[in-house]
Amino acid sequence: MAQQAYMTETDNGGSGPERRGTRLRRLAERLTAGWRGDPRIWRRGVVAAVLALLLSLVMVAHSYIPNRYGNLGSLTETFLPWLGLFVPLLFLLALVRRSATALIAVVLPAVVWLNLFGGQLTDKTGSGGDLTVATHNVNAENADPSGTARAVAASGADVLALEELTSSAVPVYEKALTATYAYHSVRGTVGLWSKYPISDVADVDIKLGWVRAMRATVTTPEGPVAFYVAHLPSVRVKLQAGFTARQRDKSADALGEAIAADPLSRKILLGDLNGTMNDRSLNAVTSQMRSTQGAAGSGMGFSWPASFPMARIDQIMVTGVQPVTSWTLPETGSDHLPVAARVKVTTP
Repeated sequence: MAQQAYMTETDNGGSGPERRGTRLRRLAERLTAGWRGDPRIWRRGVVAAVLALLLSLVMVAHSYIPNRYGNLGSLTETFLPWLGLFVPLLFLLALVRRSATALIAVVLPAVVWLNLFGGQLTDKTGSGGDLTVATHNVNAENADPSGTARAVAASGADVLALEELTSSAVPVYEKALTATYAYHSVRGTVGLWSKYPISDVADVDIKLGWVRAMRATVTTPEGPVAFYVAHLPSVRVKLQAGFTARQRDKSADALGEAIAADPLSRKILLGDLNGTMNDRSLNAVTSQMRSTQGAAGSGMGFSWPASFPMARIDQIMVTGVQPVTSWTLPETGSDHLPVAARVKVTTP
């Protein structure tokens, strides 16, 4: 009787791993209950399978989507990483439809997305470096410019770029940053603050008619580095006009020409480019410089909008300089997140 009672108690109570295994088997049986012996699993879900193939095609051939109609190509490339959200949705649709065809088809966009963006999900940050830089679109309507200035200065940046400065806010930023940065220069709506001497400051003509880009030489302990600060024109998504970015594209070309003609071999671009690294319209810049986030960041590094970042349009890009690590900073009073990077300025 004692032995029988013992066996009954063991069966009812169950050991942990054994009971978990039983539950998983039951769950698997429930999910596949309608699949076994059903020849229609290969005929159902054709729509989901076609959608999966179309999604793959868009991601693979995004560069062939024409910009002729509402800059559709650039719009797609701006939010290209978010197309990955359709993969789990299609997977669920395939399960609901109990379609083996759709399940197999969904593998393709999953592989394509991982090939395009899987590397950005890994942590590529390193250690070391000898120069920390940061950039922030502070927002012309920022209600707390002094607090924003202190927040970005606390990042430890040796060189800091600010965009969307208003004439009334410039003195506030200058006062808040003077204790940290001995040198600074403001040109139009952009400015550069540095712990190291600044020279050769000049406007950069990006075909706007007013100043939203500048160039300066910063003499770091490792030697001179050309710094560019830019705020390219904004883009808009309109129902009738589509993705309006013609002026942004024109300015990007002008900025790319200026950077390419710079005599210094070591260059760093800081600013709000109103476009992502995937956007073909920024090729004049992106083809000759590396993104610190792409080379040494962790994750996507989205910077806009600050309340729910969906794209990285605030960029730190380099040439002749080695990215070590890159990250986004906490939210300030702006609608953009500040971004920062640490780089290795090698001796020529």
